[in-house]
Amino acid sequence: MKKILAALAVGTSAVAAAIYLSGYGYIFKAAALNLKKGAVTPSIDDEEKFPSRPVPNLKAEPWKKDSSYNSSILSEDILQELKKTRASSLLVVKDGKLLQEQYWKDHDSSSLMNSFSMAKGILSVLVGCAIDDGYIKSEDQLISTLFPQYAENFYGKHLTFKHLMTMQAGFDWIEEYRHPFAENSKQYFVEDLAEQAFDIDFIEMPGTRYEYQSVAAQLLGLALRKAVNQDLAAYLSEKIWKPLGMEFPAKWSTDEKGVEKAFCCIHATARDFAKLGQLIMQNGRWKDRQLISKDYCKRMLTPTSQNDAFCFTVWADDENEIKSRFFYGFLGQFIIMIPEQNMVIVKTGFYNRLEVDKKKRPLQVRLLIDSLCRIKQTATV
Repeated sequence: MKKILAALAVGTSAVAAAIYLSGYGYIFKAAALNLKKGAVTPSIDDEEKFPSRPVPNLKAEPWKKDSSYNSSILSEDILQELKKTRASSLLVVKDGKLLQEQYWKDHDSSSLMNSFSMAKGILSVLVGCAIDDGYIKSEDQLISTLFPQYAENFYGKHLTFKHLMTMQAGFDWIEEYRHPFAENSKQYFVEDLAEQAFDIDFIEMPGTRYEYQSVAAQLLGLALRKAVNQDLAAYLSEKIWKPLGMEFPAKWSTDEKGVEKAFCCIHATARDFAKLGQLIMQNGRWKDRQLISKDYCKRMLTPTSQNDAFCFTVWADDENEIKSRFFYGFLGQFIIMIPEQNMVIVKTGFYNRLEVDKKKRPLQVRLLIDSLCRIKQTATV
């Protein structure tokens, strides 16, 4: 038995050494974090797992509640769908007022929840702010103006901010979440995000075709960070969190070097996510201030010719009877904007097997829209 145990120990050590030397040492960090701090997979409750930068608010301005607040009973179909997909929150804002609000799984209106890839859309919002501020000339500015190494690359010298936002960068990157050796898994736990991003090469000319790649968002964040010459969290606070009177400070997870995980991981409340949706639905105007240029917001919400379901890291659905735009994050995080109804829907959850259509849009978004657009009428009958 001792010989067997010794052989197992040697074998385990050899495997561990091979994993580490192959560049997958982050797996040990992931295992240690998950064993110590909760869920064994990425979760909307990962706020304490990683270092983060604060996104301060200034003067909290809570949503005004509609006279019909929480007076409607959600349909059985929606309730079953939310239960099946392990929803943690559902919030509806109609005509600028809070109409419906429910929480599950020990969450409430003060819970900070992980945005996952909704942060990619928030990056595009900040690019608009940076253009308005003169830090970036336009979305067509070359990334090589900030990172000269791309000027030496046959494909990289053509890469622009817009290519990164529309997922047309042409990187040698396969978006994969299902196994621990994927680049996405490494990205979530790696200690140096810039090193990983700059190490990814190109396989085709930027602008050639759409392919969703989280490394594009990380490079976008790095470029934006350099352009504005400050941390992304500080810029998000200055341009969005404080002017909108967010109810709570947010947090933006970082790597070990203090660089924000630009591809994901802004931790905020459902109510504050809804304010962001309301701002973009109003083409960048909040009360009497134009916080982001109206023209940029329209461009940001316009689908690309390569993919009519995707804009500037915001998703689009103009095929449904009720047209919408939405921010979309892993495990079913949504900020859904429905201009013709003047409605914003926020839903968060824990489910990673949502059914999607042929354009990779989650079917749950349409289900929520079609059902929740009726609750105001039901409440007033």
